[in-house]
Amino acid sequence: MATEKVYEFQALEDATEVLRALAHPYRILIVEMLHRKGSLNVTEIHEALELEQAVASHQLRILKDKGIVVVKRDGKNSNYMLTDPTYFRIIQMLMEKI
Repeated sequence: MATEKVYEFQALEDATEVLRALAHPYRILIVEMLHRKGSLNVTEIHEALELEQAVASHQLRILKDKGIVVVKRDGKNSNYMLTDPTYFRIIQMLMEKI
């Protein structure tokens, strides 16, 4: 009996890349913070997490490259926000199982 394909392989690869982007403690914290606050700039994030600004920027770049966050310019500041609350729900469901 042949198994039925539920998902296209490309969709599975895309989902894997999103999960990889979320799979870091700092990025999980950033997603949680953005969910709570709605929008934050890199200074607010690096200060709240007590990270070097370059480290916070690197983590944000990874999330941005995978479409998890979007950047909106506000004068000199770049404000980051989640593109979809589902990303927080993924983390929330995982944390409930741990």
